Amino acid sequence: MTDQEKKSAPVEIDEQKNSEDNDDGTMSLTAHLEELRSRIIKSLLAVAFGSGVAYLFLDEITNCLTLPVGKLYYMKPGEAFFTYLKIDIAAGFLIALPIIFYHAWKFFLPAMTRSERMILGVLVPSSVVLFFVGLMFSFFLILPVALKFFMGFGEETENLQSMFSFASYFEFVILFVLPFGVVFELPLVIIVLGKLGILTSEKLGKYRRYVFFFSFVVGALVTSPDVITQIAVAIPVCLLYEVGYWVVKYVLRK
Repeated sequence: MTDQEKKSAPVEIDEQKNSEDNDDGTMSLTAHLEELRSRIIKSLLAVAFGSGVAYLFLDEITNCLTLPVGKLYYMKPGEAFFTYLKIDIAAGFLIALPIIFYHAWKFFLPAMTRSERMILGVLVPSSVVLFFVGLMFSFFLILPVALKFFMGFGEETENLQSMFSFASYFEFVILFVLPFGVVFELPLVIIVLGKLGILTSEKLGKYRRYVFFFSFVVGALVTSPDVITQIAVAIPVCLLYEVGYWVVKYVLRK
């Protein structure tokens, strides 16, 4: 190798390294995909570990889930087994949720500034707490009322009697409870969109009355005609929206 080739070799290596991981913290597409794959695998392993822990308390978890409705039935030979399996996986997911949130936020960390990373340190635990608050709010306060309301339609007919299937009840609970966990993430979503410049306090103020109206409509649809219950559903959504609005306006100053 000539002297010229020796001098040019390190330069080529440095250029290749910079293409993979630049000095300004940016990453190539391949590096991003590798990072994403790694964090997905770690999240799945966390769910598997959580499912293993949940299996030790599966009877207690099932008894807690069936509290609002009482005795259940299974109609097919494998229904009980597969429903227990779904409950175990769902419980494992909830146990692993802090780790999943951590890896999700960590994936976006390299693209953030130092101040944004400080905000991230607050958002990650807050997002987990708000999600679980939404689940508990829905399960313990809204779900029993909704079940009573839906069962009331059948009780009015003489030839109908409620017999809930184990699998169908679990699916109903999941589809009913999970959206509340997502809705309770509303202030964090608003704050992130405000930080990105997609939402401003002016826009949030403009859409406020529509959000409030929609929250009361949803409250009327998922609960009984009781006005107090409808308000109990709508008020938290309105408060969460207001929290996001005030943070965007007075903290982010957008």
